[in-house]
Amino acid sequence: MGCLFSKKSKRKPEKEQAETTTDEEAPKQYSWDKREKVDPKDYMLTGLKDETVGRLPGTLNGQQFAIQDCENCNIYVFDHSATITIDDCTNCRLFLGPVKGSVFFRDCKDCKCVVACQQFRTRDCKKMEVFLSCATQPIIESSSGMRFSCFQYYYPELAFQFKDASLSIFNNNWSNIHDFTPVSGETNWSLLPEDTAVQDCVPLPDTDGFKAVRVSTEASRSIVPITSGQRRKNSDESCLFVFFAGDYTTANARKLTDEMVGKGFILVQTKEVSMRPEDANRVFHQNAEDYTSLIEKGPVVALEFNGEGAVEACHSMASDVFSSAKVYVSENKASACRDVDNFFNFADMQMGI
Repeated sequence: MGCLFSKKSKRKPEKEQAETTTDEEAPKQYSWDKREKVDPKDYMLTGLKDETVGRLPGTLNGQQFAIQDCENCNIYVFDHSATITIDDCTNCRLFLGPVKGSVFFRDCKDCKCVVACQQFRTRDCKKMEVFLSCATQPIIESSSGMRFSCFQYYYPELAFQFKDASLSIFNNNWSNIHDFTPVSGETNWSLLPEDTAVQDCVPLPDTDGFKAVRVSTEASRSIVPITSGQRRKNSDESCLFVFFAGDYTTANARKLTDEMVGKGFILVQTKEVSMRPEDANRVFHQNAEDYTSLIEKGPVVALEFNGEGAVEACHSMASDVFSSAKVYVSENKASACRDVDNFFNFADMQMGI
């Protein structure tokens, strides 16, 4: 046997050398070859009865999910996802973590759920109770006995999952229901009583795997601010309080809410929305120029508080607690109603609601 690299060996012709090199090359790898293989069974729950099941944080990571043909189950999806469809389920209790797209219930009955999503829709459903956070107007179609309340839930990973799903905790239209198929003389949906407890509808998980998630349904810990929505207001006095973009906007809005609710005022609605200079003219009127540079820094967070003395209380909070933050507060009781209407009408138009 001769040695390829002995001094006496002859150099291979270039053509033959090139062919040898080509033959020895590793197969080319593409990006899709390196992806972790997805098992569809990991992203669906089908045909279950009398079980407690679900997914823990970090197991879905934005994938689509499907639930179908389940009966008398407790289902907890403690992660963010792309879309979730729920078909032909009866007497189930569900928690569905932040969904970047749509949640669609079809042919379900006697189900109770806590849901956070961009779009919420039901078709051919009966007798459902929904604690909802929805960025757009919820839609029911050919459905009856539907009852709604504000999303109220906490676990440590939930705030990050809202961000991963591109959802703002301040954009919640839970009570602004559109009935696509109204029936004359009948009401297909209503609001749950304000004192309805979430855990009485969707119990806290009690199995070892899910207990580790550390869930709380206390109102004061809810990731989404609890709003009264379209419930009847207690007073004819409301106040608009606006935080402009900054490092602590969300924390400041939470602190304000805790303080105002603690004093007996009602948080009616909230919105997080981007504004242009011409929008400032529409909302802030003669003070618009003072806020033009601020709205260019990012979205604003606005809150409506209701109750006798709301304007005075908001001014006190602005001067005593948020003196270093950039805020707008309705000037007086007479202008506050107009401020609220101007801002939230603008925000709803901006968001296509």
